[in-house]
Amino acid sequence: MLSTSEDNGEMSCCRETFRVWIPILCLFLGFSAFAEGTRQGWPHIRGPHYDGRSAETGLADQWPTQGPPVLWTKELGQGYSGFVIADDRAYTQYQTLTGQFVLCLDAETGETIWRYRYDWAFQPTGLYPGPRSTPTIADDHVFFTTPSGAVSCLSIEGKLVWSRDLTAELSGKGTEFGYACSPTVIDGKVILPIGAVGGSMVALDQNDGTIVWKSGDEPASYTPALPITIDGQSQVIGYLENDLVGYDLKTGERLWSEHLSNGYDEHSAWPIYDEPYLWTSAPFQAGSQLWKLSGRSAEGSGDADCNTVWQSPLMSNDVSSSVLVDGYLYGFDVAEAQSKAHRPTRGCFRCLDFLTGKQQWANGIAKTRRKTDFESNRNAEVVGHASVIEADGKLFLLNDLGDLILAEANPVQYIERGRVRVLGGEISWTAPALDQGRLFVRNHGRAVCLFVGEPNTQTSTNWTTAAEIPQGEVRDYSLLLGVEPEYAMDPPTYRWLWNWYVGGVAILCVAGLIAAVTPVLFRQRATADQCRVVFVAVAVLLGIVAGTPASIATGDFVFTWPVALFALFAIAIQRSELRRPLRSPLDGTRKQTNLISRSSFAVFLIACVIYFVACRQMSLVTQWFFLWGFWAAAPALVVTRYWQSRTGWHSRVIEWVMIQIAFGLFFGSTAALLDYRYDLVWS
Repeated sequence: MLSTSEDNGEMSCCRETFRVWIPILCLFLGFSAFAEGTRQGWPHIRGPHYDGRSAETGLADQWPTQGPPVLWTKELGQGYSGFVIADDRAYTQYQTLTGQFVLCLDAETGETIWRYRYDWAFQPTGLYPGPRSTPTIADDHVFFTTPSGAVSCLSIEGKLVWSRDLTAELSGKGTEFGYACSPTVIDGKVILPIGAVGGSMVALDQNDGTIVWKSGDEPASYTPALPITIDGQSQVIGYLENDLVGYDLKTGERLWSEHLSNGYDEHSAWPIYDEPYLWTSAPFQAGSQLWKLSGRSAEGSGDADCNTVWQSPLMSNDVSSSVLVDGYLYGFDVAEAQSKAHRPTRGCFRCLDFLTGKQQWANGIAKTRRKTDFESNRNAEVVGHASVIEADGKLFLLNDLGDLILAEANPVQYIERGRVRVLGGEISWTAPALDQGRLFVRNHGRAVCLFVGEPNTQTSTNWTTAAEIPQGEVRDYSLLLGVEPEYAMDPPTYRWLWNWYVGGVAILCVAGLIAAVTPVLFRQRATADQCRVVFVAVAVLLGIVAGTPASIATGDFVFTWPVALFALFAIAIQRSELRRPLRSPLDGTRKQTNLISRSSFAVFLIACVIYFVACRQMSLVTQWFFLWGFWAAAPALVVTRYWQSRTGWHSRVIEWVMIQIAFGLFFGSTAALLDYRYDLVWS
């Protein structure tokens, strides 16, 4: 048995031990918590907490003129998928002509670890080709969706675990521009808006893909499911095509809903939640709205509810979502629905008070088009249409021109700390991702990883500067049009098509008149073939240039390029060999006929390629529709060959009438296809 003095000595020793080790233990636990917080990765398109924010600290306060260090660049295929990062691996989706892929890269070096092919290329010749959604990382698995509406699960090593085509299985309505919702994985469930009757929102078991619950009948839009907690109750928010809906996370029960609109209504931007408030934003100058939510009590009594706090015409988000930092919203207020490579989106980057909707500051002028010149934008510190994420009190912005911008999350004024062009040449709509000081950005063809931490914390010396990244060149063909459509994906109206058709008939009439008087003008007898060449040459020339003055004169978009294509197709058919002539293979006449026939078709095909590329550059929805109409025009043009061999003025008149009929069939079939695809209106 210890004496009192010995007992006191032992207790004193214990107290000293605690004094030494408890601070060390606390420091260790604190460091572990900090490390865990700073190594959350970026497992979801909106980061660890579905809000576009990261807990990382120690990021550079400003950048040098040449921008932050570039760790690696990688050429990718088509697609709008962003990056997710976990355990030093980065994942994204893209496509080439050979198919669509999920890609796994080494986050530090950009080297490919594996890729998984899951489908053929999606609309490779369309205006917006490639995958739209971003994968999600959860429990060492990769979950992803496809533009057709399928959802799949891969192991961390790229092996297929399960796959389901929910849109087909449930007869989902689908979305106008392809499925774009990233999977939301929470509490063992993969949650997706499908937009089917009886399956507006669907939850799958993350282990095998079986349906856990499905709920609602509302059509879906482009915004993924947002998990929230309100009054201790777990809910899932569905920001659908015409409705805002809250579901019980466990059962899928429809708890509350707000009807927003009727007919087609696109919702792409993520809602922002700060209990008990939910903020939503819509494009097309629809503004934004703050809601106050309530949940059921712990006993299950009372009803969950949603009520309006304020509505504002400000902060219309389209493809780029906003972020909430310390009670203030930061994001781009879209005044023009879609940008083009040569014409950035109009609008202002704004800061709003979250609880009142009051504007704190605005950057940009919504009603004036910005120039695409980088220096003027940089000097004026115009943000432009930018995706934004936040970390360490800083905003990381990637605008649609490919400029990467560092700014303060400051509600008093816009303060820019760095800007560098990293992804020029194509529209950049994909939001950045952040992990361990590495910022991942991409556009429709290239990915770049930059180090944005404090310079003294970067140990690697194998890096370049943004100035060394090759930048694409944007050619502005819009001056050739005089007036171009306001929005990239606007299909022509019937009024437009009628004006274009009348303009085409007028061009063919002028070309026919000039061809008819050619012998008189040159005071010599011209052959019928020479008159046809004059007819085609005039029709092609007027088809290329006449639309510009017509558009300027009317102040409306007048499109005459298809007339030039039709004229080249007509001469190619007229000069073609429809049957083998009864001549010797060595007959020089036949060789000459073959050469003329092949040359005519070669010129026609080259013109089609130039037309397609130019329309694609200017984001004209008609880029391939008019290439379809040749099949309808071909039979009538073949008939004109019969009248080519006849003599007399009446044969020339009939030949010209048949060409007009062929043009009507060419234009009419194109209009029918456009109407089938877009359900056209008159104006």
